[in-house]
Amino acid sequence: MTAPKLLLVSPVFYGYWKTIADSLENLGYQVTSHLYDAPGSLADRFRNKVLHDLPERLRPAGLENLVTDRAIQVFKETKPDIVLVVKGDQLGQDWWQTLAGSGVRHATWMYDEFRRMRYSDQDFDLRLLGPIASYSPGDVADLWARGFQAFEVPLAYDSRLAISPVQEKAISFVGARYPGREQMILALHQAGVPVKAFGKQWSRHWWDIARTRNLKGAGFPTGRDLDRSAAYGLMAASPATLNIHGDQDGFTMRTFEASGVGGLQIIDRSEVSRYYEVGTEVLAYESQEELIELCQRVLSDPAWAQAIREAGLKRTLAEHTFDQRVKSLEQLWA
Repeated sequence: MTAPKLLLVSPVFYGYWKTIADSLENLGYQVTSHLYDAPGSLADRFRNKVLHDLPERLRPAGLENLVTDRAIQVFKETKPDIVLVVKGDQLGQDWWQTLAGSGVRHATWMYDEFRRMRYSDQDFDLRLLGPIASYSPGDVADLWARGFQAFEVPLAYDSRLAISPVQEKAISFVGARYPGREQMILALHQAGVPVKAFGKQWSRHWWDIARTRNLKGAGFPTGRDLDRSAAYGLMAASPATLNIHGDQDGFTMRTFEASGVGGLQIIDRSEVSRYYEVGTEVLAYESQEELIELCQRVLSDPAWAQAIREAGLKRTLAEHTFDQRVKSLEQLWA
């Protein structure tokens, strides 16, 4: 029996597309990947920057049309049996109408809330997306209430990515610099907890200051931006790694990565109990004082901390890798 041909249409998104494609191939699909925002020429990079950053009313229609036309061309050349779109909000209406009109089975997987994507900025029929999988419980509930096919599929740990060894004695944080995060990390530092934040917005390197315009330091140790492999190594090597969310209602990729690399995850949302047992597989806090106490115990009781690391790792590899997630996605077109 010939394996079904699947076209994966995805943003570059830190290279997660490659693991999604590999996981789909492990399920028996012939996978072709099209990265609709892949950097290419200087003109391509400028186009992608414009599509990402400008308000809808200011975006030149020709730029979106170019992205859309390229995706349609790949679709026609590939002649897939199934199409899985990841996010896809840079693709114009012509792409979605071509897909829906073809009769090919297709579905869309969201790793962000609709309010942060371009679908909310335009008059767009979401039914063209086919069945929708989202990491956001709020979006799924809203879509169901409006009569759409929507299913919650959490994000995952990329177990295929090589982990770069890193040495770090401080409790780590990897991510964007937001006021709430900065306040919490500063409180740890002021309480005498060794802590260090990594990312271009935290960094005091001259180039990072120039490109982010963050002239003021955070008041605690910081490091430069890390690629995913080094970030994985950092989280694994740190005494613990912090997972401090913004305004997401779903759990970020970091939730599964921090435990998946063998790190001890301290997260700010107790509802993580949907995926991990709090206290034995991850640690969760609800206040600044509780976070400080947890970090102090991590540093003073390494045997206790190690047991949590091992349990979180075991749970992640058993239930929260991309191999498990694509099995859930498969139900969207089965």
